[in-house]
Amino acid sequence: MVSLDVITNRSDPAVQRIVDVTKPSRSVVKTALIEDPEPLLQSIRAGLDFIEVYGLESVPLPNELLDACQERNIPVRLIGTAVVNQIFKGDKKPKAFGIVRVPKARGFADLAETTGDLIILDGVKIVGNIGAIVRTAFALGAGGIVLVDSDLGTVADRRLVRASRGYVFSLPVVLASREEAVAALRDAGTRLVAFQADGELAVRDLHDTEGRLALLFGSEKTGMSDDFEGLTADSVSIPINPAAESLNVSVSAAIALHERAHRNLPAR
Repeated sequence: MVSLDVITNRSDPAVQRIVDVTKPSRSVVKTALIEDPEPLLQSIRAGLDFIEVYGLESVPLPNELLDACQERNIPVRLIGTAVVNQIFKGDKKPKAFGIVRVPKARGFADLAETTGDLIILDGVKIVGNIGAIVRTAFALGAGGIVLVDSDLGTVADRRLVRASRGYVFSLPVVLASREEAVAALRDAGTRLVAFQADGELAVRDLHDTEGRLALLFGSEKTGMSDDFEGLTADSVSIPINPAAESLNVSVSAAIALHERAHRNLPAR
């Protein structure tokens, strides 16, 4: 078993680095906190540049995580219980965490290099929904995601990393204004399909649709913006019990991607 150094002194430079990265408001985000073993593993596999990974002195780190860090020469240390309590105070204490350098923001050029369908989230702001969609998009072979007016300043947002279980770094996730997204989709010429309650097509019709699609989902409250109407080739609905008001946007995206998985997964 590997013997790891233990940080027991509050004055260790790593402690201040962790404290700084957990502050909710930072004007410039160059480093981010990745919490818990699974998101750490996914972020390491995605090739992120880690400064250091930490475990709790009282909780053994999973061997799979230790092996991944060793393979990529990522330093690993443990932190004493008293120091961890000072760092996180009233917050939930992660069983493992790491400090990573935030990768370069992805753009529409990165999406052009992929072949799977795209997910366009227009005004979706609930981070838990976005994170769930990211996980599903990666699992079912989507080429990337565009977050339009999401209010997120970076995909390395601590909430999004946690909600996506670290998969937010495993495929291109682009932050864009509505104007930027409309212009880029128009230039790319990708067929845009909007999901609406009264859509003309049923979601099963997407199964046999050829070529790459951009699947558009509107916000939880207001739906799709009028800005995309001129680009939309088709509207699609998901049949549900009429007594139900609607489906959660993450569930709708999962149903759509499942219909397209036979195309997207081989392409990926």
